Amino acid sequence: MMKSSYWLIALAALPLCAQVEMRATKGQVAVNIDGKPFTTLYCGPETNKPYLHPLRAASGTIVTRHFPMESVAGETHDHPHHRGLWFSHGNVNGFDFWANEPSQHDGKNAKIVLKSFGRVAGGKNSGEIQATFDWVDPNGKVLLTESRTMKFYAEPARRTIDFDIKLTPVENVTFGDTKEGTFAIRLAAALEEPNKEALAVPKRTGLMVSSEGGRGEHAVWGHRADWVDYSGEIEGEKLGIAILDHPTNPRHPTYWHSRSYGLFAANIFGWHDFLNDKTADGSMTLDPGQAIRFRYRVIIHSGDNQSANIGAEYAKFSSH
Repeated sequence: MMKSSYWLIALAALPLCAQVEMRATKGQVAVNIDGKPFTTLYCGPETNKPYLHPLRAASGTIVTRHFPMESVAGETHDHPHHRGLWFSHGNVNGFDFWANEPSQHDGKNAKIVLKSFGRVAGGKNSGEIQATFDWVDPNGKVLLTESRTMKFYAEPARRTIDFDIKLTPVENVTFGDTKEGTFAIRLAAALEEPNKEALAVPKRTGLMVSSEGGRGEHAVWGHRADWVDYSGEIEGEKLGIAILDHPTNPRHPTYWHSRSYGLFAANIFGWHDFLNDKTADGSMTLDPGQAIRFRYRVIIHSGDNQSANIGAEYAKFSSH
């Protein structure tokens, strides 16, 4: 059950001058920065996995795809399981926590369900959401518990979120070798790289660039890097999103499952696809109680990776 009393007391105690503010309703926590909406965490019983939607730049421009939560002109309707920003995996003990919409797998889907909230609070310079989720198979059996902290920073010109995710198996758990994972964002149509499936409008203007100097899907997808930045223009505004993989993460630096059509994901498990080697095995088996921890930073910025100085931002992130 939710620790609802603690949650509501924490929210009520927020100072009126807080730059990061949390607004809670049933199954949702909205995050406002400087009085403007930034994003909302969706984690109610109607969701098959928790996700943040939409993500906005400091200007208010939405940088993530609306579909499947909303339908707007210019977006393709592929991959209905690509919801905003999320963390899941396509093969855990053979169950799919990635493509787990009700329309998929005949509705027999694995789910990531809210167990409880911990600290949910805003503040002058930052705010955070602490939550615990159960990864549950289609028969209702809990395979592992996820403890997640999301920290949101109040900055005048950019938006930054830190993720600290710990996965603790309840029983023996194997993360299978599949490209369908793991820490992911689905970008707005205009930020996609030009691709043959794209609609004519809006113009696709994106380019992904990695810390290793890779430029474009062919040089980023399936390659390892400390960070990747995906930037372009939305209605003339130059914007980008960077995902930073912390050096303490398992198997750092991560492989990238980042596509020209706007999927932007870090995934350490998909070796046989990324290496184009069917004999490779990127699976990982954990014993009960054998936790693994992932830390990521997401930066939504103006300009491209160079003007946003993502390399220096990574140095700061990796130092703590």
